[in-house]
Amino acid sequence: MNIIMYQGLYERIFGAIEMNRTIAAALLFSTLGGGVVLAQTTTSPSQTAPPTVTTGAGVTTVPSTKMPATVTTNGPNTTAETPVAGANSFTMAQAQKRMEDQGYTQVSALARDDKSIWRGHAMKNGKAVDVALDYQGNITAN
Repeated sequence: MNIIMYQGLYERIFGAIEMNRTIAAALLFSTLGGGVVLAQTTTSPSQTAPPTVTTGAGVTTVPSTKMPATVTTNGPNTTAETPVAGANSFTMAQAQKRMEDQGYTQVSALARDDKSIWRGHAMKNGKAVDVALDYQGNITAN
């Protein structure tokens, strides 16, 4: 009788351990497998080709209408006629440095307006100007 009780107890203990191992392995594989599936379904913007327009002279690419959150050029763009509104991630110090790097001196009174455009006063070529820096790094002066 004792042997049968011990055998039943043995099967319960080691059967539960084996079941726990099976469940743990299933959870591990489903978690890892799901991560691989998710990683394969994402696409980056660099993988998509820009829209094109066919003209008589050949194919011409059309620039995207989406504006980047930041500019990765060596210096700010100073050709914009008006600053572009958007979520600005520049700090006050970064905005001032960008303006100074483009030849503005005595940059002062910098404040971010309700459209996230840094605005202030500066000197350029001996003249006092109002300056603005948008989220793309465009600097405008008037």
